[in-house]
Amino acid sequence: MTTEDFRSAKNIATFYPPQRILMGPGPSDTHHRVLSAMARPTLGHLDPVFANMMEEIKDLLRYAFQTKNKMTFSVSGPGSVGMEMCFVNMIEPGDKVVVCRNGVFGSRMIENVERHGGVAVVVDDKWGEPVDPQKVEDALKQHPDAKILAFVHAETSTGVLSDAQTLCELARRYDCLTIVDTVTSLGGSPIKVDEWGIDAIYSGSQKCLSCPPGLSPVSFSERVTNLVKNRKTKVHSWFMDIGLLLGYWGSSTRTYHHTAPTNSLYALHESLVMLYEEGLERSWARHRRNHEAFKAGLATMGINYVVDEQYRLPQLNSVYIPDGVDDKAVRDRLLADYSLEIGAGLGDFAGKVWRFGLMGTSSRVENVVMCLNALETVFSDMGVNLKRGTAESAAHQSYAENPMP
Repeated sequence: MTTEDFRSAKNIATFYPPQRILMGPGPSDTHHRVLSAMARPTLGHLDPVFANMMEEIKDLLRYAFQTKNKMTFSVSGPGSVGMEMCFVNMIEPGDKVVVCRNGVFGSRMIENVERHGGVAVVVDDKWGEPVDPQKVEDALKQHPDAKILAFVHAETSTGVLSDAQTLCELARRYDCLTIVDTVTSLGGSPIKVDEWGIDAIYSGSQKCLSCPPGLSPVSFSERVTNLVKNRKTKVHSWFMDIGLLLGYWGSSTRTYHHTAPTNSLYALHESLVMLYEEGLERSWARHRRNHEAFKAGLATMGINYVVDEQYRLPQLNSVYIPDGVDDKAVRDRLLADYSLEIGAGLGDFAGKVWRFGLMGTSSRVENVVMCLNALETVFSDMGVNLKRGTAESAAHQSYAENPMP
């Protein structure tokens, strides 16, 4: 096809995305400071100035994860790559791994274990419920040869938060390493890698860090470093081999491994600087405060949460769709009339649940109020009997009762 033929067949020009308000399960809104950072001049991935920034990213990630782990850096790829990096480096054929499944992402962990030649011992809990530590301990007792315990800290498909500290204590008691998914929790809920004794942890750039998708922060303990050094077999992925990546992310010498996404790493750096400026504790408090206000507003519309209050993720609000309300019609109206994106249910929850994200930059007062008013309007137009303005009033009352510390 010639250029002229292509031009006549296609009407393609510069792409200008619409301005959305992202209140789904991710990505979240990207702050203008982070977008501005991405637009700065591209440097070579071995440039010494860029290398200095990479060192700062490592320090900032140590702060975010609350760890002193030397092996703390960012993988070039989304959280799914961070997940696979943990499993591909830590599992050898025949290794037994206890995997907790209480939603979609626990299932993905099982898939990783099996694809890398491991044997998955599955601990199941009902969707919307946290991982049951007693079930985990029972599994560890029944399988004393288990090498790893893997679980999702914040299950994005359901909005439930599991007790990572207790689960990691159990793992150490039974001489297991841990792999922990914190894609949705990093920056929004407390994570204390060193204090809790987490061995391998991964997250994503696009949730509470409010950075564009495509990077996965990870951190590994000395126990993992020693495990990988003493493997009997080669790591099955060249790209995700920790030993090779450390040659690039090392602090003294830096050897070529792959062409890192330099501008995306500028963005991650800026988002982590913003988290540091705000302070972890204040970020956790902000996410909690906005969740409480949003919850108060939803209650006036008779909308109920999937997860019991003590286990709810403040940054991922998973709620049942009210009887008689059309799931897709509401989401379509919110997107068309308000440029507001919310999340649908996954797997067993498809068509039954909405997922509202209050993550990172998206977790702010104006988003809570706007979303509640938009829902009231759409519900009212669909014939739902409610009093307009009640949800916003309840949210403001919650804010008055819960000032920021």
